[in-house]
Amino acid sequence: MSDQDEKWKDKLSPEQYHVLREAGTERAFTGKYWDEKAPGTYKCAACGAPLYSSKAKYDSGSGWPSFFEAVNPEAVKLTEDTSHGMRRIELTCAECDSHLGHLFPDGPQPTGMRHCINSCSLDLEKDE
Repeated sequence: MSDQDEKWKDKLSPEQYHVLREAGTERAFTGKYWDEKAPGTYKCAACGAPLYSSKAKYDSGSGWPSFFEAVNPEAVKLTEDTSHGMRRIELTCAECDSHLGHLFPDGPQPTGMRHCINSCSLDLEKDE
């Protein structure tokens, strides 16, 4: 195991490590933010980079926090993911390459996109 892997194992919970560093997925409707309504900024749970605003969050019915856009286009990186016999777009944190979730073309306007994100990939900094 590399020093970098050890660093992440020390910083993250076992579930966060599996999702953020091994591209796992938490079960739907189990994460702490899927139904969160508080205003604020969702940051990467691994490195703290700002990723999503609560103003872009919506209820997709999927059981995961869903956003129609990131705080800025450079906040998340999009990569083709062909694992599990599917063709999807993986979303990772542009700062630390941690797995966040996937992008789907079934979101609301103005973007028509759904950033489907694992709750354990995020930390909410609530507005005061």
